[in-house]
Amino acid sequence: MDFNVPEKIKIITGMMDEFVEKEIIPLEPEFLTKTFREMLPVLEDKRKMIKQMELWAPNHPEEYGGMGLNLVEHAFVSESLGRSPLGHYIFGCQAPDAGNIEILHLYGTDEQKGEYLRPLVDGRIRSCFSMTEVELAGSNPVMMDTTAIKDGDDYVINGQKWYSTAADGAEFSIVMAVTNPDAPSYMQASMIIVPIDTPGFNLVRNIPVMGHVGDDYASHSEILLQSCRVPRKNLLGPEGHGFVIAQERLGPGRIHHCMRWIGICNRVFDLMCKRASERMISRDGKTLATKQIIQSWIAECAANIQAARLMTLNAAWKIEELGVKEAREDIALIKFFVANVMQDVIDKALQVHGGLGMTDDVIIPFFYRHERAARIYDGADEVHKMSVARRILRRYEDRDVR
Repeated sequence: MDFNVPEKIKIITGMMDEFVEKEIIPLEPEFLTKTFREMLPVLEDKRKMIKQMELWAPNHPEEYGGMGLNLVEHAFVSESLGRSPLGHYIFGCQAPDAGNIEILHLYGTDEQKGEYLRPLVDGRIRSCFSMTEVELAGSNPVMMDTTAIKDGDDYVINGQKWYSTAADGAEFSIVMAVTNPDAPSYMQASMIIVPIDTPGFNLVRNIPVMGHVGDDYASHSEILLQSCRVPRKNLLGPEGHGFVIAQERLGPGRIHHCMRWIGICNRVFDLMCKRASERMISRDGKTLATKQIIQSWIAECAANIQAARLMTLNAAWKIEELGVKEAREDIALIKFFVANVMQDVIDKALQVHGGLGMTDDVIIPFFYRHERAARIYDGADEVHKMSVARRILRRYEDRDVR
């Protein structure tokens, strides 16, 4: 891997860092006290500024209005934008739209691209992704009860989904459902585009998460599909290829997530160091032990952030050069490693802030609440650890080690 950052990316991320610092971070106190829908007018104004600066949709195809950055280049962008929970949304590269754009670009028909991909990249509409089910482990994408049965020129979809992020206010969902129940397990499910206003597509509720019920883009919804009928032309990619497409989506998606998490780590690390350098703990001078503990935390966090960052950039480079299949071990490693580094850094930053760290006067509690799920979604840590360990151990089965 070449560790030199291209000059183009230095310029782009420098502009983004300045915009995040001057235009986005000052919005956070308002963001923490208002609904997302109430924030939309000011967020739309910031999005217009980004488009004028030609920094819109950095990782999306140029022919559809994006900047066309590759995965490694966008990794640096994601790190910069991750410093604020509003960064990716304002720059038009937020999940789950980013992943949906990738698979629509790869697998969508010309008609699907015209109707969904172009306005999605442009930010005129939003989308969601409905795969996880209430009663089944989301870490195993071949376990799925939702069905899509062919009826003439239509699919009739029945099932229950939840954690469909940003379904509230979305234009359409990409629904993963079983279309070929008699096929091998990895070839049973398909992805189908379902407009949200289709009869039978029911948004049951926005799920309360850690005491917070989000709205609009900042929501996680429970969906009930009841005899939801859509044309078979809404099939995304070949029938039975839902799992394959999901893997195409999740590999790069984990790079986006992990570099966003590194951005969060950088932000709270800065806050922790600033707080540690300013806060008076006692007036009698007996603070040496406490200072040494915090200094130890700072050193550990600095080392772990650096390790997590380099691991993620290496995985991105490997995906770019060799493909998702060759990089799957690296992808699994960063998924659980970076998530745990982030949680540890956030926790230590909160601790250093003391009582202030529990309040929404600082951004740390928001990250503490909302990023705990990083160790669960896209497969729980334990699943990735077992999977990567089995893959490593297989290399030693017929190997003579001395």
